Amino acid sequence: MKISKNTVPSLAYTLKNDTGEVLDQADKENAFVYLHGHAGVIVGLEKALEGKITGDILTLDIAPEEAYGQRHESSIQEMPLDMFENIDKSEIFEGAQFHAETNQGMQIVTITQVGEETVTVDGNHPMAGLTLHFDIEILDVRDASKEEIAHGHIHAHGSSCGHNH
Repeated sequence: MKISKNTVPSLAYTLKNDTGEVLDQADKENAFVYLHGHAGVIVGLEKALEGKITGDILTLDIAPEEAYGQRHESSIQEMPLDMFENIDKSEIFEGAQFHAETNQGMQIVTITQVGEETVTVDGNHPMAGLTLHFDIEILDVRDASKEEIAHGHIHAHGSSCGHNH
């Protein structure tokens, strides 16, 4: 079966940056599984996987424009420390990440600096600006269930997603 919209590919992969540092990986025992054609992966990866079949092995280089976009300095902001008064002080440190509602919707924000009275946050995705290098093996491809298609995401084999839609 070919990977196409409304199929569920299972992948083993290694993701590296330009220097060869491993950023993420999934092996055969802990495969990455997603619903194809429903924005569950970056655009460049989805395009490259279209039409591939079980057993295919790929090496892909995906530019930032088809991954997490370019970095934008305008997404880095210095904010008064008192804006974080509802957050436990032990959770406010360089490198801490949290979800924040922004003009672009919900996104990951990373604290890059903590000062006496201010906190600097970076709203860029942690992989923004990076060319992503994938080594992928397609382990399996199956049809998505009607429920998975209706919900827009996969469900564990033989179960529902545990919430109402």
